[in-house]
Amino acid sequence: MTSPLMPAEWAPHERTWMAFPPPNDTFGERGEEALEQARRDWLKVAETIAKYEPVSMIVDPGDAAEARAQFRDRFEIVIHDLDDAWMRDIGPSFAFDGDELVAVDWVFNGWGAQSWATWENDSKIGRVIAEHAGVRVVSSELVNEGGGIHVDGEGTVLLTRTVQLDPHRNPGATVEAVEVEFACTIGASKAIWFNRGLHRDYDSYGTRGHVDIIASFAGPAKVLVHDQRDQGHPDYAISQALKQRLAGETDAAGRPIEVIEVPAPTVLRDEHGWVDWSYINHYVCNGAVILCAFNDPNDEVAAKILQRCYPEHTIELVDARGIFAHGGGIHCITQQQPARR
Repeated sequence: MTSPLMPAEWAPHERTWMAFPPPNDTFGERGEEALEQARRDWLKVAETIAKYEPVSMIVDPGDAAEARAQFRDRFEIVIHDLDDAWMRDIGPSFAFDGDELVAVDWVFNGWGAQSWATWENDSKIGRVIAEHAGVRVVSSELVNEGGGIHVDGEGTVLLTRTVQLDPHRNPGATVEAVEVEFACTIGASKAIWFNRGLHRDYDSYGTRGHVDIIASFAGPAKVLVHDQRDQGHPDYAISQALKQRLAGETDAAGRPIEVIEVPAPTVLRDEHGWVDWSYINHYVCNGAVILCAFNDPNDEVAAKILQRCYPEHTIELVDARGIFAHGGGIHCITQQQPARR
């Protein structure tokens, strides 16, 4: 008996899933103004992806009229109650069980039951999408988010100890138990653990260490790594640890991993402290890489690195500063549905 296998993000997609930001407390004192800006930022990403593949958008019932007015029939609308709009984390992780597409439904509890989070509605989105896509659900008892894993489609998964082993997510969990669960649900025969994520990811509205902002696969045995080169930034030591962890490492097939360093943006701080701006949090869709931009000199440096990794793809730079201000990036607001075989 075989386990489902999650394909790499660069495998062909049927569509991309996103969520239209609903009103909630995370928009802070700016309230409606911040919500409107977030919606513009999310829609800019959706518009860019839609040039390459269909986009389906979960929309809260209270926002249906507004969404229809803004979408102008460019995206499919699926109505369901929402708490927030981080589709990478609330949506399912699609995998193939043989030739059958299935949806792995993780337990979602607001990134470890964080005080500011609500998740009654978002915890149901995995099954909502699976039903809409017409695929079977593979249920997991593991508290996990899509941003907490990154796969190569050949049995290797990247992850962090502060997410899956978080006592607020999976109390008492062990490395061995988590690896068994990933083997059974997404076909991961080799797990590469990092100790932690970026510094700011442990502040308010952080995820406590998602891997998709520090390291991602860009092909078999190729890993892009967030490289903070300013020694005054707390992420400098974290970047060094990432590279040291991958030195001499192999993937599930036994191939030596090539580490590809992607320089962090030159901006070090914003009004809230040390930034966690990262080019690693990009999204690969059919024929394009949707890359976070920060109006920074390193935007073009990152674009050239990604172009070398994906020579057949168009690199689309999209300003992600507004998305990062709410705690994530472009990868965090998207979730791919693979094309059926």
